[in-house]
Amino acid sequence: MDREISTQDIQKKKNKNWLRLILLVAAVSIGVWLLRGVFSTTVKRTDIRTAIVEVGAMENTLTASGEVQPEFEQVVTSPIAAILQQAYFDAGAQVKMGDKLVELDKEFTKIEFEKQRDQLDLKRNSVVKLKLELDKNFYDLKISDSIKAYKINSLQADLENAKRLFKAGGGTREAIAQAETNLHIAQLEKRQLENDIRTRNAVTQASIKESEITAAIQEKELREFERKLQQANIVANRAGVLTFINKNLGTKVNEGEILARIADLNSFKILGSISDNYASQIHVGMPVVVKVNEATVRASIVNIHPSVSNNVLTFDVALDDKNVNAQLRPKLKVEIFLVTASQKQTLRVANGAAFKGGSVQDVFVMRPDGKAERRTVKIGLTNFDFVEITEGVQKGETVIISDLSKYKNVNELEIR
Repeated sequence: MDREISTQDIQKKKNKNWLRLILLVAAVSIGVWLLRGVFSTTVKRTDIRTAIVEVGAMENTLTASGEVQPEFEQVVTSPIAAILQQAYFDAGAQVKMGDKLVELDKEFTKIEFEKQRDQLDLKRNSVVKLKLELDKNFYDLKISDSIKAYKINSLQADLENAKRLFKAGGGTREAIAQAETNLHIAQLEKRQLENDIRTRNAVTQASIKESEITAAIQEKELREFERKLQQANIVANRAGVLTFINKNLGTKVNEGEILARIADLNSFKILGSISDNYASQIHVGMPVVVKVNEATVRASIVNIHPSVSNNVLTFDVALDDKNVNAQLRPKLKVEIFLVTASQKQTLRVANGAAFKGGSVQDVFVMRPDGKAERRTVKIGLTNFDFVEITEGVQKGETVIISDLSKYKNVNELEIR
């Protein structure tokens, strides 16, 4: 038996249906609103940046980093091993030529200098002594040679006497033979002695020369030692600013150790660095653009450092305009752009987020009716200011340089 549905149940069922309908309409409305947001082709003018296509010079650049350094910096080193006694300035101080920078304890070096000077005097005395000894030996040999000559003359006379006696019948052939033998032996001995004289004379001259050379070497070393002692008075050889000074008083500094650095802050250079992946593109004389604060300065590479550290290549950059030195400070970080190629007259537009680095890409170009159309353009040279467009736009057209990649599937945009 059917039961009659109450009015209250009917009303509840109607309310549920209405609620479902309202929720469905709300869901559809939200979906439509979201889809309109996704596929919207309207862009606010305040949300975009535009640039006009113009004709001008273009340069292709590589971005590098740079640090300002003094163009001229004198490194003051210790000429001797000594104890650092006093430092007369602090880093950052202005110094004049002739200002004393540090004080070194030179007593040990002076003692060593006196010792070497005494050794040189002994060497000179030994050279004189050697000459006297060699002269005496040479003189003795000469006397012996003279005596041998007299003896030969006597033996020749004996031989002549023996021959005369034999002819007269008062001598024998044995006496003549003995006299000839004695004379021959004496002549051989004299030749041997003469050879000894020549050899001894050559040896004498070589020994004297060797001793004199040794003495000359010691004398040069002594003069070098004396020069180092004079240089141990550490003074500034030029006016400038102390960028470093050793103030470790009481410590020993070795010969060649850096005591101070004096920089000329009237002239600067840039120490540039870039990945060694670009090493093949970098060369001496390469044009460079240096960005100092908001200004750009022309420069060029004057030296490429031969060593690579941590895959980073370093190079020196000289500024073309020296008037910019007033804006520079040591250790100041600057942007460097290395010019790898250039065009004198070409179509260019200001660089912006719209350009992603590809050689072919899509951009939006403004039309007179206030809308922007998507175009495919070809990109040439690029740098930090401009992008060269070789195909796809004309001079005077306006290009949107903001990032509109979210509209990559839209062919036309309305700009309001």
